[in-house]
Amino acid sequence: MTTKEKNFVSAVVYLHNDGARAAEFCRMLAAELDAHFDHYELVAVDDACTDNTAELLRTWGKQQSAPLTILHMSLFHGRENAMNAGLDAAIGDYVYEFDTTELCYPQTLIFEAYRTAMQGSDIVSVCPRSSRNGSGLFYKVFNAYSHSKYQLRTDAFRLVNRRAINRVHASSAHLPYRKAAYAASGLKMVDLEFDGKLTDKTLGRFNLALDSLALYTDAGFKVSIGITLCMMLVAVAELVYTLAVFATGHPVAGWTTTMFVITLGFAGLFAVLTIVVKYLTLLLSLVFKQQKYLVESVEKLQK
Repeated sequence: MTTKEKNFVSAVVYLHNDGARAAEFCRMLAAELDAHFDHYELVAVDDACTDNTAELLRTWGKQQSAPLTILHMSLFHGRENAMNAGLDAAIGDYVYEFDTTELCYPQTLIFEAYRTAMQGSDIVSVCPRSSRNGSGLFYKVFNAYSHSKYQLRTDAFRLVNRRAINRVHASSAHLPYRKAAYAASGLKMVDLEFDGKLTDKTLGRFNLALDSLALYTDAGFKVSIGITLCMMLVAVAELVYTLAVFATGHPVAGWTTTMFVITLGFAGLFAVLTIVVKYLTLLLSLVFKQQKYLVESVEKLQK
């Protein structure tokens, strides 16, 4: 007889117009957890689905024995805020974070992630060996300027323990990018790889990328320095040009040169101000925006 794990495990699943795939994914997930754990729960986050995702999931939930909690968001919040709501509702000692219901990995990796965590890792990411070009470029820039010993990459899902969740929530009341917050927490992270590739495209990733680079890296500062240096080089070039004109005895009217320098200077100034405004916007949001998400209702289903 196989002895099941005694730790209580939560699985948080993000849903947005997933249709029948949501119920199929939760069925697979419940079967996998039930095979290895005595106590577990499923937390499904309905991020304002406009199709029949919630209805199909509700029908499935009434037919199975595992506790299922469905969080119905009042409006569309996006993946990160909706998953933060799910994490707040989860009570497990270990929490699986499924940002997508796309099953592009062997389901045995779900328990393998837990076994890896039991060997001393606080965060276990299950990652495809290949990723989209856009994601690869973002992670290259992020890792180059984050100064973290852990290299972020595309992941299909992750497992975090309660210590990791408490650590990142203690550092910030609002987590705009959970993956970067875990990497910055100082806790041990490890990756598990599989042959495959995520194909789901996430809306709002561009804004999330900008926020993450501003919050968790010094890329903005480096860009500001680069713009400042370029402006200085242009000013020096203009000075050399002016001296050369006067040295050759062919001075020209200085209106064009003056306007060029002024225009370029203002362009650089506004570029720097754009970066400063981005930082100030994030700081104001983190300090003063206490309401991270709005939950319309909560369903608890158990046979």
